[in-house]
Amino acid sequence: MNKSTSDVPPAWMSLKELALLGDGEVAYIKQVDSLAAERLFPALGEAPQGIDLYAVLGADGTPLALTDSRNAAIANAIENDLLPVSVH
Repeated sequence: MNKSTSDVPPAWMSLKELALLGDGEVAYIKQVDSLAAERLFPALGEAPQGIDLYAVLGADGTPLALTDSRNAAIANAIENDLLPVSVH
């Protein structure tokens, strides 16, 4: 008897493989508050309060850029040949 494809268990991805999915191809755009910005970008020091901030993150979560404009974050990703994707 032939096995159908539904009988084949799904292939599992390791956490490392999942983290690298889209590496060098995708940039995640995430709105962050000032505390999250300070954690992601320690060299920033004290982030401005009361304004929207947008982080550009690599596929593995590596912080790449921080801006106060979603459009600027998207432009940064595109300028670096990355596909921008929003994170909620």
